[in-house]
Amino acid sequence: MSALDWPGFGEISLAGLLFLCLAAALAGAVDAVVGGGGLIQLPALLLIAPGGQPLYALATNKVAAVVGTASAVTTYARRTTIDWWSALPMALAAFSGAVGGAAFAGALAPGVLNGVVLVALVGVGLYTWRKPELGVAETPRFKRVAQIGVMALGGAVIGFYDGLAGPGTGAFLVFLLVGVVGFAFLRASATAKIVNVATNLGALLYFIPAGKVLWGLGLVLAVCNVAGAVFGARLAVRRGSAFVRRVFLTVVVALVVSLGWKAAVG
Repeated sequence: MSALDWPGFGEISLAGLLFLCLAAALAGAVDAVVGGGGLIQLPALLLIAPGGQPLYALATNKVAAVVGTASAVTTYARRTTIDWWSALPMALAAFSGAVGGAAFAGALAPGVLNGVVLVALVGVGLYTWRKPELGVAETPRFKRVAQIGVMALGGAVIGFYDGLAGPGTGAFLVFLLVGVVGFAFLRASATAKIVNVATNLGALLYFIPAGKVLWGLGLVLAVCNVAGAVFGARLAVRRGSAFVRRVFLTVVVALVVSLGWKAAVG
């Protein structure tokens, strides 16, 4: 099928556009529940290769992701309690970390980073699987000021990683909030969405001046991502922390398989 001659779409075909729209909707739903939508949306963009360069796919993915994630935050805020006084400092620290990570994106060999992330994800998955009570109820582990400090520090580190690479960011944020801070999975997922908005914005600060964002395609995918994100957030709120925990473990396993396959095939 011939390419679409529309500005800002990277000369993709109509079939390619429809495929990307479906991928964006599914990614938005998964991402809103627990993170990991990048496992769906970014590979789809890389497969279609709009603009002919992987960097266009990475940048355009961030446009759709930031809008979809922001819509998930809105849905969570209407249906569950969000502690903005602790979430916003964490998001600000993560934003700064993401900008710094993007600046150092070429400094570390991808193979080394993928190996570190793979080991970390296996550890996170096993720890969560072996503790079925983890994240089912709130179990605060720090006093108020210390909790904000731990969240901000963790947000900065994970934000830096998101700017540097990205796979598994949502899973790491949720695990930090559940396993270290003591949130229930539902509250952790809602807070992680706020932080993800910040990290995506931080990455966009790098991509926009470089002229790598395909705005037409990005905005269309953003609409599809929003539709999926609203559905996913409502499902998470309705089904509760036990459901979010199951999705979390599924996403971690998918990330481990994806990164393991990437490491195996080089």
